[in-house]
Order: sequence, then C-alpha cells, then structure tokens
Amino acid sequence: MTFGPSDHTFVLCAYKESPFIEECLQSLLAQTVKTNVLIATSTPCDITREIAKRYSVKLFIRDGKSGIADDWNYAVSCTETPLVTIAHQDDTYEPEYAAHLLAAANSVDNLLIFFTNYGELRNGEKVDENQLLRVKRMLLAPIKDGRYSSSRWLRRRVMSIGSPICCPSVTLNMAGLPVVPFEKTFKCDLDWDAWERYSRLGGDFYYDSQVLMHHRIHEGSETTALIKDDTRTMEDFAMLRRFWPSSIARLINHFYGKSQTSNDLKEAR
Repeated sequence: MTFGPSDHTFVLCAYKESPFIEECLQSLLAQTVKTNVLIATSTPCDITREIAKRYSVKLFIRDGKSGIADDWNYAVSCTETPLVTIAHQDDTYEPEYAAHLLAAANSVDNLLIFFTNYGELRNGEKVDENQLLRVKRMLLAPIKDGRYSSSRWLRRRVMSIGSPICCPSVTLNMAGLPVVPFEKTFKCDLDWDAWERYSRLGGDFYYDSQVLMHHRIHEGSETTALIKDDTRTMEDFAMLRRFWPSSIARLINHFYGKSQTSNDLKEAR
C-alpha cells in the first residue's frame, strides 16, 4: 500500500480549557503536506467549541468520565484513516511532520508506528538540547531513520532501560495494531505499555531523527502531577520488570527516576 495525505489524520485530544490548544491546532493546519485534522474531547467547553468553529475543524465529543486511555482510544476511533497521530493539546508540530511521516511510511514494508526526535517548550521557548534529550537520542540511535526498523530484538533493547519514545510524536498505523490501542493498566506509562506490546509484533518502528515536534513542560501537565505523587515511579518499575528480573529492574528504576526532575520547570537547564 502506498500512503498519501488522505491516509493520515491528526486528532487533537483536548482536555478542559487549555491555553495552548489554539497554538497546537495552528501547527497542525500549517503542515506543508495537508492531511486530515479533527478535535476530540470528553470535557467540552466554550473555548474548544469556539476554536473548532473558527478553524472549521470537526469536533467530536465523548460521553462518560474523562480518562487518558479512554480519551485516546476515543480519539483514534473518530478517525477513518489508517495513519493516526494523537496530537496533545499543549504541544506543537513542525511544518514538515506530515511530509516526513508519509515518506517514512512508504519506505518500509509494514509500518507499525512512526515517531520522531523532539524538543521541549519551556516558558514558551523551544529547547532542543538538554541532558534528557541527549540521553533519549543516544538510546534511539541504533534504530534512527529506518535503520533496523523491523528488528524486534533491537527495539525491545532500546526500551528496556526506559521509554525514549516521545508519545505525542507517534503516529499509529491502525491497519496493523489492536482496534483498541491503549489499555488502562497504567495512568502514566500507558504509552510505554503500548509500545512494549507493539514491539512484539512483526513490522516496523520508524524513528525519524529530525526534531519534528515540541513537547510542552509545565506545572499544570498531567505528567507533572503523576510524578509528584510517585505514580510514575511505581509504574516505571512495573514496566522495567517486563524486561529484567526484579533486582535489576529496581536498580535501573533508581537511576531512571532521577530523569523525572527534567519535568520540573525549576530544574530545567
């Protein structure tokens, strides 16, 4: 199958009243290759409705209690294309993201997920270099730009000491993935859980080493909240146990946990 612009959808997953949602949407609509864009939410509000109307973007509203896994799964279900990017409302995407995605998808035999290098947004400024980003890029280096993209062994080794894959940079090829892509086992590590499960499947993990999106770090984020109450530490240990005996997993988790300070604005470098 050859993928074209009509085979991809950005679905912006909106939650309550984010001050950054319009900036995210603008970055999706500014792609050099135009693909489908829609908004999905379980917490509808006037701001989201007004922005959807102003930019003529279709808005889907889910009934029921809000939850990350349920919201992401609903967002995917709103699309009609095989390639789906769940755009996080606080983040921004570089204009060439969709073009790189389609080129990558057409360069491999059986794409499972496409994901990219990324930078951070701190206090409104783009930060493309810091210690955490350098470590993640080092971990992903063995599979960058399509190299060994079909190696299950290598991609599992890449994820065995942490999750270097930036969730909002990921595009799913739903043609080869579970109909319900995210499970509710975790609150924080549901993305790592998904990539680990997908890593067992036959197909390609394509990592584009170019910085094609920026992930916003701020005190109001869900990740920051989960770090503060130790939810993430416990979930990280559970994930590491999928790759290592408990004693080794505990040791890795001790050092891996230190990286969480990078999500604290006061610790930013």
